[in-house]
Amino acid sequence: MASTCLRHMPSNGSYMIREVRAEGELGLRIRELGLVPGVRLTILGRAPLRDPVAIRVRDYTLTLRNSEADHIFVDHIDDDSLKGQHD
Repeated sequence: MASTCLRHMPSNGSYMIREVRAEGELGLRIRELGLVPGVRLTILGRAPLRDPVAIRVRDYTLTLRNSEADHIFVDHIDDDSLKGQHD
């Protein structure tokens, strides 16, 4: 399965971060927010102009600009595969 940029994924889906391709200060900021490979997230929605995007990660909600989401690559995961799993 090919990973897709978070920016292009539809809302209300469950995803797992496969890769973060940002470097420097942006890469550090993304990782400090807890967005690292292996973490599951849900896209909650987008602003009317599609920027920013609201995501649910672990037990908190945060928003990312599309320019930040462009560096995060995810795989779609079935909700059925998450039954019985916890962060």
